[in-house]
Amino acid sequence: MTFKDSLTNNIFQKSWWLEAVAPGQWSYIEIEKGGEIFARMPIVTQKKFGQTICSMPKFTQVLGPWIKQLPGKEASQLSKQKELFTELIKRIPTNIYFKQRFHYSITNWLPFYWNNFEQTTRYTYVLEDISDTDVIWKEMQGNIRREIKKARKNIVTELSEDIKIMWDLHCNNFQNNNPPEGSISDFERLYTICKENNAGQILLARNSDNTIVSGVFVVWDENSAYYIFGGTLDHFKNTGAFSLLMFDAISFLSDKTPSFDFEGSMIESIERFYRGFGASQKPYFHITKTNKIINTVRALLS
Repeated sequence: MTFKDSLTNNIFQKSWWLEAVAPGQWSYIEIEKGGEIFARMPIVTQKKFGQTICSMPKFTQVLGPWIKQLPGKEASQLSKQKELFTELIKRIPTNIYFKQRFHYSITNWLPFYWNNFEQTTRYTYVLEDISDTDVIWKEMQGNIRREIKKARKNIVTELSEDIKIMWDLHCNNFQNNNPPEGSISDFERLYTICKENNAGQILLARNSDNTIVSGVFVVWDENSAYYIFGGTLDHFKNTGAFSLLMFDAISFLSDKTPSFDFEGSMIESIERFYRGFGASQKPYFHITKTNKIINTVRALLS
């Protein structure tokens, strides 16, 4: 089946991405009128104990709805949003648990609230114009610039296709009792499809001893680039290698897409690092809903 991947507000809503991260587990809810699609929402489902769960697939920052931009006054646009969102909600498959993160361009979640969904505000950081890296450099905080300058003395960055090295660096961030999401085979499938769509790249940092010390994986579409994951060897975390990699990744992407999304984090030290690049803070919605029966069981067990 062919889908119009232009009807998206981020790369994670595209059909080829969904098939890469959740093969055979995804579908679109679409609101169509007169042969034209006015709203669309990707849904990823899986079975747990024989029950359906709608959740976020691995390696995926956001999903959420896309709606067609319509002309008219603010009041009429909000009214149309309510109508479209309400219809999307009605078509969500019956489930015991729903979880999605919405792209920051979706600023109205009231129809979900009115349908008993819950919301937590989270934040990402976005460089809204990456076309001129000299401007980005000037807007960075001094400590990030110093780290990059220090790293350039004995570290070089390079484009790479080495999936195993990138995955090993990513896994280095995690303890044994807290493994990373997905597996190397999951990453290989995603990376292969990203390359087929000219939408993904691994960048590695190598020191003067020819040791690969850090890596990042980034993806992009016509609207934005996104940092998906990265990692640095323990003994090289104070070398500035990761800061250098991020800046060189942004430079690599500067002629491919308008903006760069650091993917956000609620962890204070990571938030501080992203903010240091001079990026703008963007709130986005984390939307959940738990079946009433599940809530009742939890209350009885508590």
